[in-house]
Amino acid sequence: MIERYTRPEMGQIWTLENRYQTWLKVEVAVCEAWAKAGKIPASAVETIKAKAAIDVDRILEIEETTRHDVIAFITSLEEKVGPDARFIHLGCTSSDIVDTAGALLMVEAGRLILKDIDALLATLEEMSFAYKGVLCIGRSHGIHAEPTSFGLKMTGFYAEFVRHRERIAQAVEDVRTGKISGAVGTYTIVTPKVEADALALLGLKVDPHSTQIVQRDRYAHFFSAIAIMAGGIERLCTELRHLQRTEVLEVEEGFAKGQKGSSAMPHKKNPISAENLCGLSRLMRSNSLAAMENQALWHERDISHSSVERVIMPDSTILADYALNRLRRLLANLVVSPDRMQENLDRSYGLYFSQRVLTALIDAGHPRQASYVAVQKLAMQSWNSRTSFPALVKADPEMVKVLGEAFLDKLFDPLFYLRHEDDIYQRVFGRCK
Repeated sequence: MIERYTRPEMGQIWTLENRYQTWLKVEVAVCEAWAKAGKIPASAVETIKAKAAIDVDRILEIEETTRHDVIAFITSLEEKVGPDARFIHLGCTSSDIVDTAGALLMVEAGRLILKDIDALLATLEEMSFAYKGVLCIGRSHGIHAEPTSFGLKMTGFYAEFVRHRERIAQAVEDVRTGKISGAVGTYTIVTPKVEADALALLGLKVDPHSTQIVQRDRYAHFFSAIAIMAGGIERLCTELRHLQRTEVLEVEEGFAKGQKGSSAMPHKKNPISAENLCGLSRLMRSNSLAAMENQALWHERDISHSSVERVIMPDSTILADYALNRLRRLLANLVVSPDRMQENLDRSYGLYFSQRVLTALIDAGHPRQASYVAVQKLAMQSWNSRTSFPALVKADPEMVKVLGEAFLDKLFDPLFYLRHEDDIYQRVFGRCK
């Protein structure tokens, strides 16, 4: 299922082959910086570029003996490059390579996630305008409140995902940081100038002060931004799940020819995509906790973070990519039922006009508490007798006395609730058409 919704590029980022290729890219950048400093011959750099090649099987074979992945990686390169391989990894510690490469990988993954959000935003914007002015009941506590529009529902989610995009863009920029500062970060052999030159070649910022690693608050920021976005995905999918309940049925997920909903009940059409996405959102959030647990390491470094990151780096970014693409397709194929929305509006007998009646009484000079009691009495009568609330208000002598028949005839227009819809669209989209 994952392959159906995930970009091939996202999975490719986290292959062993690409991981080692990225390590090599960092090692070559360091060699080029050393050559610029006059420490190693330019001809050696050219030899390294020409001969260094990744052989995943050989690296894994060597690692069986070394029990150290970076040493196995360097040993494999030495076998291919020859004498000039002595310049590879000069002055570096393993974390210089792993953390700097990790930044490159997370930035690449993060930028794909930003593209996914852009595609989702385009779909949400399209839906917002397609259903602008389409009345539906708004609910609080699951109970009918006052009318809104289905377009405004989508507009709210659009505005939220704009914020998710901003947070993830900030997190990508925060994690776009490398370090080539050697063991414990004191530049024992390598120099700050070599670090700056190497990272500039890679398009990364220099960590102002690294220890032996880039500190993991940056990573916690990155995975927390994904987790907060996952909360937004679950919020939207929870709304869609509620709206698909049989008693509501204002929307339905697209149902493909030949699709089945239940092994026992042939009539079932279940909100499976929305439910799946709610579950996957919980995984992304739990991974952010693991990233935060990685912040507190011993002294200048330990290795307790490494095993965690080998899981959460690919898992969270692949899940985010998958979830955003699946959500976009779910929305693009969503069956929306304005007729059912109107039916549901009518199910509460016009009780959603209660605040408008209350406010009209107050505006007419009637005491607030007395007005509330009078409106609530009619509202309860409407609900218990399943009678039109507007009809009861119009028939009530006290209401007619205070508000007048002519005013009451104009009071119960559902479109009143959308009179500021354009204002909201203008704020969110910069346009209302």
